Amino acid sequence: MSFVDRRVETRPTSGEAPFGLNEVFFSRTDGRGVIQAGNYVFRRVGAYTWEELIGAPHKVIRHQDMPKGVFQLFWDTIQRGEFMGAYVKNKSKDGLYYWVFAVVVPCKDGYLSARIKPSSPLFDEVRALYAQMLKLEKDEGLSPEDSAAYLLDWLKGRGFEDYHQFAADALSKELIARDQGLGNQSHARIQELTGMLRNAETLVEETEGLITDFDAMHTIPHNLRVLASRIEPSGGPVTVLSQNYGSMSREMSDWFGAHVMGKNSNFAKIKSSVNNSLFVEGMARVLIECDNQLQQERRDLGNADMESERKILGDLVKSQVKRAQDGMKEVDEEAARITGACQVMHRHFLGLSSTRVLLKIESARLTDSGETLADIIDQLGGFQERISRRLDRIGKLSEEIRMLEQ
Repeated sequence: MSFVDRRVETRPTSGEAPFGLNEVFFSRTDGRGVIQAGNYVFRRVGAYTWEELIGAPHKVIRHQDMPKGVFQLFWDTIQRGEFMGAYVKNKSKDGLYYWVFAVVVPCKDGYLSARIKPSSPLFDEVRALYAQMLKLEKDEGLSPEDSAAYLLDWLKGRGFEDYHQFAADALSKELIARDQGLGNQSHARIQELTGMLRNAETLVEETEGLITDFDAMHTIPHNLRVLASRIEPSGGPVTVLSQNYGSMSREMSDWFGAHVMGKNSNFAKIKSSVNNSLFVEGMARVLIECDNQLQQERRDLGNADMESERKILGDLVKSQVKRAQDGMKEVDEEAARITGACQVMHRHFLGLSSTRVLLKIESARLTDSGETLADIIDQLGGFQERISRRLDRIGKLSEEIRMLEQ
């Protein structure tokens, strides 16, 4: 053990273990969760010796206040080979506790967990949620699986589609709050991706609204044909024009569904990709800080080799940066596809508008029911205007996403 590790560090007798907002720490385990290595801060905050940590199960630092449902979700996620981010309360050997936001990534036939100190307003909400989950587990015998389901229902009630979306949001909020707390300039890329995610969410909302507008518009050509059958001979101009209008609007709706909402081109794909890149970008930043801190510490790591651990961290950073870049390439391709689709739709709308003008001319000639017919045609105009505005907004959002991606 080196000289610097033997120095006495003051710790309180109860409450929270010393863990600074500026600090980061990591630990690495095998596939069973047995600790293989970590950095000095990990050992110091936990108040263990390396002999007590290396080879011990990671649950040695698990705090009794943590609901089992969180760990159920935790292990279900990482055992599928996916990334994980979670708020966790840990315990030190001397009975103190410390909260972390942990990001976990598969690594070297096991897992690496890197942690920062949480400080965002979301953290307060999550602590209240954990307390409720723990109470249900203890008082009502809630199983870990049902407790995990309770957590997911809570997230959905707050607008998150799944846990991964929540983890990305939480990590970005924690990094932004951490920068503010330390007086640092906010991480530009995380700010950009947060803005991009908001655009992607609005994009999905606008698309869903567009489909609703198309569905509502489909009934109007039918009403036109019914009215035309009463006021003109079979096969008259209004009947023919209303049939053409109905056919054209259905073709547009079907084309949009196939080329934009279809299997190979989904608006939601952008949101998913941006969300994933946001988490990966945040994770890469935490890993880089772990590497920097490990280099600055230059302390004994037990039986672990510092250079080997730095290489593991460096390789993980490279792979995560590449993953984020690949995700952004996918986002750009999808945004470009949506921009193109909107341009095609606008061209189709010229044909619809021309047909509506002809309908309006014909309705003026039919004096008996012209006013009623004109009202229906005006409804068509209202729908066209609304859809056209949505297409403009969708196109603008897609272009903004592409600009942020550059």
